[in-house]
Amino acid sequence: MKHIIVIPTYNEAENVEKIIRETFKLYPEIHILIVDDSSPDGTAEIVRRLQKEYVNLFLLMQECKSGLASAYKNGFKWALKNNYDIIGQCDADFSHNPIYISEFIKKINEGYDVVVGSRYTKGGKTTEKNFFRNLISIGGNIFADFILKTGIKDLLEGYSTYTKEALEKIDVDSVKAKGFIFQTEMKYKAFKAGLKIVEVPINFEVRTKGKSKMTINIVFEALISILRIKFSK
Repeated sequence: MKHIIVIPTYNEAENVEKIIRETFKLYPEIHILIVDDSSPDGTAEIVRRLQKEYVNLFLLMQECKSGLASAYKNGFKWALKNNYDIIGQCDADFSHNPIYISEFIKKINEGYDVVVGSRYTKGGKTTEKNFFRNLISIGGNIFADFILKTGIKDLLEGYSTYTKEALEKIDVDSVKAKGFIFQTEMKYKAFKAGLKIVEVPINFEVRTKGKSKMTINIVFEALISILRIKFSK
């Protein structure tokens, strides 16, 4: 089966080469699609250089800074158009260690449609030491599942794998949420579609290079977006 990982990037020049090399080192047959959000720091140029070394590395450029949701939508649609059977997603900053991809594939082979990397299922953890950030993460997940009632313990996490059929059922164009809450709406739509979902424990590793895109405003907008997801038709 054809397997691709979609990685969105914006100003990830310090991280993108590392995540590409480590992923191909662990899984030489996998394909990687970098969706770059017109990074001004040279991220795309690094990817183009690495394409001369890795034939399974692809680059999709967004003409202007369009955001995380747009990057994932365009990446998923590109993967479906190119007939990939398994489509994964992860961050470029190494907070999502590629060592877990093998566990995701194991669950897909067991018959699951969607595999969610989870900090909060049994065995999951995070290296985040900041009390406020942990409070936002834990509280946000509790709030999200209180509203959406999916039973998924880590609705906010963006390290996931989908089968081709799952993405087709979800219909990524129908996902309206922006930013990282895109991940939450994807899982909610998968749940509502009756897809078979499983969580796999991961260790979420706080980035050591580059700048986090998370702000307080983004957090508050996300909480409001969860209500919109629940009550939108």
